[in-house]
Amino acid sequence: MRRVIIGVAALAAVVALAGAALAATGGKSGNVTLTLWHNYGTEGNAVATKNLVAAFEKQNPNITIKVVSQPADNYFALLQAASISHTGPDLAVQWTGLFDLKYQKFLLNLKPYFSAAEIAKINGAPYMSVDFNPAKGLLVMPLENQFYIGFYNKALFKKAGIAAAPLNWAQLQTDCTKLKAKGITPMIYGADTQALGAQFYPFYDFSYQMTGLYSPAQWKNLYTGKTPWNSPAIVSQMNKWVSLPKNGCTNKDVLTKTNILGAFVKGQAAMIVDGNWDTATLQQGLGKNLAAFVPPYAVGKQKGVIEYPGDGFSVMSYSKHQPEAVDFLKFLMTAQAARIISAAGLIPDIKGFRTANPVSNQMLDFAAKQGFTAYPMLDNVIQGEVVTTAQKQLVAAFGGDISVTAALNSMKSTLDGLPANRKGPSYSG
Repeated sequence: MRRVIIGVAALAAVVALAGAALAATGGKSGNVTLTLWHNYGTEGNAVATKNLVAAFEKQNPNITIKVVSQPADNYFALLQAASISHTGPDLAVQWTGLFDLKYQKFLLNLKPYFSAAEIAKINGAPYMSVDFNPAKGLLVMPLENQFYIGFYNKALFKKAGIAAAPLNWAQLQTDCTKLKAKGITPMIYGADTQALGAQFYPFYDFSYQMTGLYSPAQWKNLYTGKTPWNSPAIVSQMNKWVSLPKNGCTNKDVLTKTNILGAFVKGQAAMIVDGNWDTATLQQGLGKNLAAFVPPYAVGKQKGVIEYPGDGFSVMSYSKHQPEAVDFLKFLMTAQAARIISAAGLIPDIKGFRTANPVSNQMLDFAAKQGFTAYPMLDNVIQGEVVTTAQKQLVAAFGGDISVTAALNSMKSTLDGLPANRKGPSYSG
């Protein structure tokens, strides 16, 4: 899921903006106008949304969808304020996991509208459902299947005599040594290249550190605190990660380097950890030399891949045109919609779907054909307050400013300070 970690405008200002927001219009029968809000800016998701709406309107000439691009920096505050005053949209982009649970009182439960067979076609359906249980009803229909993933330059691997991507910490260190011997920077890090933020984001790597330790079901123990953030196993994983810059496995300016995608496609590093949404950009620079790999942050063999529908569309509970809005969500599950989503450079979130992009298909094969277990994005299934603390503390540890123990102690303290109902047996936003 594309991330933004910045301040939110004062609630009074947000409410004022929300009061000016366009409410859904249209009669109870005949022609209907829906409003859809998104925070995609101009990236591929926005292109896909525009084209999906156009195709849906063509099939449903009595329904018009007005697409409104909202500012990313305070999107959810705007949406919440507009929802409180019932002046918000009929349809809205919503993040999945704990994010949709946080706002579920404003979201229509889709259980009456989708059969169990339809839900079974959706990758990651539990993480879009009440209490992560599809039997209790979906809250979001995903737009795409997303990956936190590694990319490598096959030409640089060949130059260093490396036949395949590393599968664990030991192999990664061996490959780093081979690459450095050829004058090649093994891995490149820096400010996040995503449209919603320009800072180092640690959860791509930290998610894979946790897949190297625990099953998806065991991740619930991180949420409840049964497995403390400062446990010896997590400390060990973190110490291996923060040793990468110290051992010369990365560039030195891991927190501040800019345009890391540009540097990677120019051959200035052999590997990068990123998201699948940058696949097309990297292919433009590297062509057939681009390949995907699962970040090997495990002592044995890495067993998991972060394959997860990070966002999608929800029908707002106060919409006056819920049946028509639901029809749009049903359209997202059609073969026509899948082709539109794929044409925008995204991976449709339909089980068994294959794209025309060989690198995207390589990602899909990790779980489908190579035995990797699909995991959610860690930052979607732990408390937002812990994510915020980790964003600061893990970055500081990776940059060498604080110790691993200090960073993880801060995360534990943040979780310990939350009320009991925020870390109980049932998931709560």
